[in-house]
Amino acid sequence: MEKTDNILQVGVLGCGPIAQFAHLEACQKAPNVKLYAVCDQAENLAKKMGNFYGAEKVYTDYGEMLADPSLDAVIVATSDPFHLNAALQAILARKHVLVEKPLGTDLEEAIALGEEVTRSGLHMQVGHMKRFDPGIVSAKQFIRKDLGTIVAYKGWYADSTHRYDMTDSTQPLPHTSTISKKPSIDPKADLEKYYMLAHGSHLLDTARFLAGPISSIHARLKREGDMYCWFMDTVFESGANGHLDLTVAVRMDWHEGFHLYGTEGSVLGKIYNPWYFKTSEVTCFSAKQGEYRQVLDNKAHFFKNQLGAFAQSILTGDPNHGSNLDDGIASIKAMLAIHKSVVKGERIWLDTIKQGVL
Repeated sequence: MEKTDNILQVGVLGCGPIAQFAHLEACQKAPNVKLYAVCDQAENLAKKMGNFYGAEKVYTDYGEMLADPSLDAVIVATSDPFHLNAALQAILARKHVLVEKPLGTDLEEAIALGEEVTRSGLHMQVGHMKRFDPGIVSAKQFIRKDLGTIVAYKGWYADSTHRYDMTDSTQPLPHTSTISKKPSIDPKADLEKYYMLAHGSHLLDTARFLAGPISSIHARLKREGDMYCWFMDTVFESGANGHLDLTVAVRMDWHEGFHLYGTEGSVLGKIYNPWYFKTSEVTCFSAKQGEYRQVLDNKAHFFKNQLGAFAQSILTGDPNHGSNLDDGIASIKAMLAIHKSVVKGERIWLDTIKQGVL
């Protein structure tokens, strides 16, 4: 698709795997975006990615990139512990922000960021790109118009032992640098925390997107060898029942999806490994019409769709269905509630979670 005349000039902070696999290509493909700049502390990596993807500017200092008056917005594509501070710096520099999920790991800092964003009037979006999967969008539309009252929501997210063998066949080998900035503590040193941040944030956001805000969670965690399995009994603010299953890693193919029961129909969704860029297989049944419906859509580069919608919101003021800052904060609260529930063995109401660090 050709670029439009109305273009958002974007800078990408971080040139690691998530930027290479998702965001840099999205900048090339989104019709209303120009990859204006890249920034990474590792100069060799920044130059390589900047040259390959055609960035106009290459920076090794984030402050210098933010000071560039031609830069409109920033994609924060760094490690999780750096998200909040990088996003805050961009807002203070008067740049719009698309920050990778999760929004952050410290609830109080996330809330403070939210207050700064509100004061600024700038646009901030959290990178829950599954909201831009055409199949999931079709489910959302059916739920709004034809499902009736939601009675129950079941969602599952199970990473697979075969995942890396499969994605190695579809992804290029990422370029790396020995001088890239890394967190002081290896994120994978605590797998319980790592799996919740990496995968649980997706499971929770998809549930909230389709079934609405979550009121309370009662969670159990089972560990067996290298497997982690969370079962979460949830209650949504609407009063609907919910069950969420996060399991890493199952001895089978990637297993992710959702099922909703409503008073006027049902929705069943199978979500594919995101790196296949394949639209989710979603079947909606309307009791009123007595028929099944299924969308077929090949516009499944979720990161491109997400970035295009982000740019459209800024350029025209039109809202999109992306995950906003409040959604990002809600996900942090839910993950903290899950951890607290596992430790205490009791139901936790999300409105009681005021602080905490993941």
